[in-house]
Formats: sequence, structure tokens, C-alpha cells
Amino acid sequence: MRSLSFLTKMTIFGFLLGTLPVLFIGIFSYLTSSREIQAHVNQGKTQLLIQINANVEQILKTVNHTLNQVSNSTVLKSAMSSPLTVSDFILYNNLRNELRHMQTFDTKLEDVVLLNEKQDWMVKNSGLYRLSEYEYAKELKALVHEPSEAAWTLNPSRWFYSEESADSVACPYSISLAKKLPVGGLAPYGLALANIPACSLQELLQSDSDAADAIMVLDEGGRILMHPDHSLIGSPAAAAGFSDSGRLSQTSGQFESRVDSRSYSVSYYRSPYNGWVYLSFTSIASLTKESNKIGLYTLIVCLVLLVAMLLIAWIGSRRMYSPIQKLLRMIDERLPGARRERTNEFEVIGDKIHHLFQSNSRLESEVHRHLKQAGAFLLVRAFQGSVKSGELAGQLERFGYRARIGGWSRMAVFALQIDSLEGTRYEKDDIDLLLFAVHNMIEELIPAERRLSPVTIDQTVVLLYGSSAGDVAEFNTALYEATEDLQRKIESFLGLSVSIGISLPFDSVKQLAIAYREGLDALKHRLKLGEGIVIQYENVNSGKHYVKINYPVHLESELLDAIKLADKEKAKELLGSFLRPVFKSEMSPQEYQVPLARLLNSLLVVMQESGIGLSQIRHAQGTLLEELIDLNTVPEIEDWFWTNVIYPMIRIFRDRQHSQYHNISEKIIDLIQRYYDTDLSLEECASRLNYNANYLSSVFRKETNVSFSEYLADYRLSMAKKWLTDTDMPVKDIASRLRYNNSQNFIRSFRKQVGMTPGQFRDRSLGG
Repeated sequence: MRSLSFLTKMTIFGFLLGTLPVLFIGIFSYLTSSREIQAHVNQGKTQLLIQINANVEQILKTVNHTLNQVSNSTVLKSAMSSPLTVSDFILYNNLRNELRHMQTFDTKLEDVVLLNEKQDWMVKNSGLYRLSEYEYAKELKALVHEPSEAAWTLNPSRWFYSEESADSVACPYSISLAKKLPVGGLAPYGLALANIPACSLQELLQSDSDAADAIMVLDEGGRILMHPDHSLIGSPAAAAGFSDSGRLSQTSGQFESRVDSRSYSVSYYRSPYNGWVYLSFTSIASLTKESNKIGLYTLIVCLVLLVAMLLIAWIGSRRMYSPIQKLLRMIDERLPGARRERTNEFEVIGDKIHHLFQSNSRLESEVHRHLKQAGAFLLVRAFQGSVKSGELAGQLERFGYRARIGGWSRMAVFALQIDSLEGTRYEKDDIDLLLFAVHNMIEELIPAERRLSPVTIDQTVVLLYGSSAGDVAEFNTALYEATEDLQRKIESFLGLSVSIGISLPFDSVKQLAIAYREGLDALKHRLKLGEGIVIQYENVNSGKHYVKINYPVHLESELLDAIKLADKEKAKELLGSFLRPVFKSEMSPQEYQVPLARLLNSLLVVMQESGIGLSQIRHAQGTLLEELIDLNTVPEIEDWFWTNVIYPMIRIFRDRQHSQYHNISEKIIDLIQRYYDTDLSLEECASRLNYNANYLSSVFRKETNVSFSEYLADYRLSMAKKWLTDTDMPVKDIASRLRYNNSQNFIRSFRKQVGMTPGQFRDRSLGG
């Protein structure tokens, strides 16, 4: 019973300790909910007003933009100098079309009115009028002589619909954008008015059923622009019961005010665009009522929870003791003296279980760590060619890789390197951590059934990728998608540019070491193509495998790389750097021939791998080795290597590169000339030509000195000029064929590049 009492007390105490904060929170919520709710409501109202202001201003700015286009259009300029009589039907029709295009659902425009005081006419939706005969001609003419060039004003709707029935005017006031005509003139004699019914903007305001507990908008003069009660539009704010307009001096804020003898929390926001003030009214009485309800409900719920938890604690403690007693008996049987050192049975059980879990966790961790390290070490040795081909399959099977590889019909090795840490937030000391992060991202982004575990070799992350796809093109497409997605994710999450070199596809793990070298060789072409590339080995060296060269001299390896990349200056420098330590060593004349012969042999192996015949670099009789042995001085040897072997090889590699790059560029240009009138993109060209998009971009810019998008835009411009000169195709159709969203975008783009509109270009071409 002593143990049972102890367990029950501890359980009840724990539940009480957990529920008392809940009770305190309930009481505190009851006391402070009113202020918090009011603060949250005010903050929410301010954000709502900002959003409403943004929605309204979007419409106003759209109207302003479209009215500017109409004001500067050729049709309107021609109409302003014309009396617009019956004989000017075509000009009038074109003018009406310009105005009709402005009146879309998005702009909420009801009418666009044009006034010409000089020619005495007025144009609107209902037709053409003589301005001097119009009922409100005096008021409209007064707008022409306002001091500002363009302004938003609130005007009575009857000014624009005097000849129509009063019942047809849905809203008594219109919000009008007035622009003087002609644009930029010293003595304006015309006016363009874009009229939005004030009532149509009301749907953008969110309000409650009570008219006072609503949202309204005031202009800079304090007149009501928008209100749920349309009869108040145009009246001062006091007409709506609000008399504290003098407190709206800041950009935004909140204060308490009385409206119709009731207290309200007022939130307001002043628009920096036109000075309009957006106000929201919230009843303080309703806020207080709701907050009291919330606080009371919270307190009641907390008390109920407290009672329920006490009851659960009592019942649970009694039922919990039975299994604990069984555990104690088992411990007494296995470890008779375990309970003597503890007065609390829970401490005894906890100690033994903790010790058991610790032992198990340590064992699992050690086994997993050693197994993973051994598997990674095997892959490193396999990539480096240190595992015999006959033993490789068995070794992979020991670590569980054999079953996965057995389901692949094609494989490839890709090598990933971080391009540079300059300009990033990382230091050189972070390279190991960054490689570890890249290693983890590869494991997350590429499914386990498509890869083996990635390993890091000399700051290069190496991965064997496999697929059951039988078609080479399908395999290459999946491989490119995986590597490009990995490259994008690394740049997005780590802010690093990485390059990936991909080997030729192969079907046997015996070629693992060769494929690893191919991936590294593909990466070396960053010297020519720049950083951030994904390139396959077959794209840089005609797809030929390299023979493994066991001559571990770093300078020699760099020299061979410079020759393959046709880097003349680098190869010249590396040749001297290689020969200096060779001749610095104390050896006999015969011993010097050994490193020189090895260098010559390495160069000949590169020639053979690349398909370069000896006759392509020399026409003399005798062998190269015999000529080398006959040389006696260091300058002669260096000049001989450069003149007879290295520089001729560089010329051949350079010609191959130029030919390959030129061929790719010609194919891209052909696609542009054939599909310029479609949604052609660099990615689509890469898909058609089976190349990586970044690789194509680098090659095309290197060959043409312009980007793909610039070349496509120039070609489309040349076709537009041809159609404008040789055909009568409408400008709208030309814009559509050249994939512009609308003719206005095409006209602006054409004017920016040519200096004149398409119509002016056609007129000048025909006139010439």
C-alpha cells in the first residue's frame, strides 16, 4: 500500500502541476481578453484598409494607364484637330473604338467623355454632341481650365447624362479622371474624362449590416467618396455622423470616436497615391460583449479540465500499479540486490531500462556506422580502380548493392564539384561541411532504387546512377533531369554553384573506374564553358573511353588537361613547370631519358585516345623517341616538345572544338529560323538536340557573341520588318504570329528597337 499511495500522490501532484497553469491562463484571459481582442481587431482593420486601398488603386492606375494611351494615340490627335462632322464617320468610328477598348470589366469604367472646346464637340457612349448646346457645357468647360494637368475628382453624374432619363443614372456621383488635351500643350482646349460610378467601387469595401459600423472613403477635402449609403456620397463626413475629421492627420492610426451617440473604434489609412482616407468603424460595445463571453467560456473550460484531470489521475494511478508490480518482481528475481539501493521503485525500473536502451543503441550505432563506412570505402576503391574486376561483384553483394545493380540495364557515374566559394557567405574552411550537406541532399533528392550511396573523393562527390530503361535516349533524359534538379536545389538551398560531369552510359560495374575518370574529365571543361554546367563526357571528346594511365605526376596531368582544352598559354607554362624539377634532380644523362620518355608516352596515349594520327602532327622520317634521345640541352628539349608534339595537338583539339561548337550553333539557328513563330525556348532546343540547356547556352554565346533570347528577338524583328515592307498584313496579325500577348506590346517593343512604330516603318518603306 505504501507504493500504491506514493504512485497515486505523485500522479495527482503531476496532473495538478500541469492543470494549474491552464487555470491561471483562463483567469488571465478573462481579465485581458477585451484589450487583446480590440488590439487584434484594430490591427486587422488597418490591414484590411491597406488591402482595400491597394485594390482601389489598382483600378485607378489601370484607368490612368489606359487613358494615357488613348490621349497619346494617333486617332485622338487627329480628332482634336477635326470638327467631327457627318463626313468624318471613319475618324469618329476609330475614336469610339479607342474609347470602347478602355471600358472593360476590370476598370469599372461606365463612360469615357471627350471634350473639344475649340472645335465645339463632345463624344461619349451615347454619341456625338455640340458642346455649346449641351446642358452642362459650362461646368464641363470649367474643368478644362482647372490648374492641374490630370486629377481624380468627384462630379455629379448628371453632368454626363443630362440628355438621358434620370432613372437610368444608377449612381448620383462619378469619380472622374480628367486629363487635359492635347497632352503637353501650352494652351489646352480639350479634356478626356474617364468616369467610374462611385457606387461600382462600393463592392471593394467590406462592411457590416449596420451603416455606422462600416467602411467609408473620404477625399482630400473631406467629402464622402464611397459609403454603404449611396445617398451620402458627395456629402461631408459630418453627414454620416463622423465629426472627428481633424484627427486624420497621420498616414494611419486608430482612435475612439462617437458616431450618432455611440462609441466606436476608428481605424484609418491615408493613401499616398491620391490622399484619400479609408476609415473603418467598429462598435466598442460589441467588442466588449464578445470578449466577456470568450473569457467566461475559457474559465469554465479550464475548471472542467481541472476536475476531469484529477479524476483521471486517481483512476489511472490505481490501474497503473499492477504492471509496475510485475516488473519489480521480475527485477527481484534476476537482480536480487537491485532494490536495496533505491527506496523508489520507479528509480529501479528506470535505471535498468535506461541501461538496456543505452546498450542496444550503442550496439546498433556501432554496427551501422562501421557497415556504412566499409561500404563507402569499397565504393571509393572501386571508383579509383583499386578493386579487381573479378572481385568487385562479390564485394558489392556483401554490402547489399548487388540486388539493386542487378535490376539496372544502364548505369552512369556523375562527379559533382563546388565551383567556387568566392562571393558566397562561406569560407574555405567550410568546404567539408558543404560537401557533407551536398551528400545528404543527393540522398534525399535521388531515390535509393536509382543510385548507390554517394562518396566523397578529393572534394568531389561521386555517385553511381542506374536505371532499368533500355533506351539510351530515355536513360540520358532521366539522368539529365535528375542532375539539373539537384543543381537547382543546391543553388536554392545552399546558395552554391556546382558543376556535374557525367560519364558515358555503361552496363557492367567492371567499367566503374573508367566511368569515374570520364566524369572527372568532363568536369575539366569548366575552364572553357564556365561554371554551373552539367556536361556528359561524350559531348566533349567524341565519346571515346580513356585508357587508365598509371603515371602519378600532378603537373603532367594538368599539362594533358590543358592540351585537351586547347589552352595554349597554360600548356606552355605547364611544360616549363614540368621540365624544371625533372632536370633539377641529380641524375645521369641516361636517367633523364626515363621521365622524358614517360611524358612522350603519355602524350602519345592522349593522341591515340583522341583519334589523332601521328601523320597529323609530323611528316618527318624516324620516330619521335629517337629524335628526343638525340637532343642534348634543356632549351632544345623544351622547344622540341612544344614545336613537334604539344602545339600541333593543341591546334587539332582547338579545330575540333570550333567545329563541334559551330555545328551546335548552326543547329540552334536552324531551329530558330524554322520555329520562330512558336513558343520556342532554349530548353526546347536542348530537348530536340539532346543536350543540356546550360551547355547549349554557353556554346551559342561563345560562337555568336549573343544570347539565345537576343538572337531569337532579332530574327523575329527582321521578319516583322519584312512583312511590314512586302505584305499588307495587319500589325495585329504580325504581333500574333510573333507570339506577342497583344499588339500594344509588339508596338512598344518595335518602337524601342527601331525608333518608330510599325505603322511609321511601313509608311516610310512604301514612301521610299
